[in-house]
Amino acid sequence: MLNLKAISFRPLVSSDLPMLHEWLQRSHVSQWWGNPTTYADVKHEYLPSITGESTTQGYIALLENEPIGFIQSYIVMGSGDGWWEQETDPGARGIDQFLATPEQLGQGLGTAMISAFVNQLFQDTTVTKVQTDPSPKNERAIRCYRRVGFVEAGEVITPDGLALLMVKQRELQAS
Repeated sequence: MLNLKAISFRPLVSSDLPMLHEWLQRSHVSQWWGNPTTYADVKHEYLPSITGESTTQGYIALLENEPIGFIQSYIVMGSGDGWWEQETDPGARGIDQFLATPEQLGQGLGTAMISAFVNQLFQDTTVTKVQTDPSPKNERAIRCYRRVGFVEAGEVITPDGLALLMVKQRELQAS
């Protein structure tokens, strides 16, 4: 696996939106993130996380300071719009992400990116678990999450359709 220290994250800023829009048009991304959207749609969807009007926080993933993908985290409980209505743990965080370049798939970069990001989330002692919800058909993503330590919690119906809920619990620290 890649050196996790070579991967970093910076908050999404409004000047990133044209790049994010272009990435979302790529077939390997839109296959799982939905049909390509207009720039106006991207701005409407992601600007609230930039301005602090949303509990979702977007980041550009960097490998040695070069943008390689997008990752976002959100507070699961109370996320609204039909998402995770049964969640009662205020420390649960959800993540979604993609690598921007198809040539980088299958080389361990996604595993390293997710591992580094989850480690960063767990630096916050209030975070108890991290979850994600890939399509049950997205075998590449499921394998990647397993390598990072996510465990399958079962199939669920989300506002986006059928998903496989996968969870990584905070590791208990020895005292």
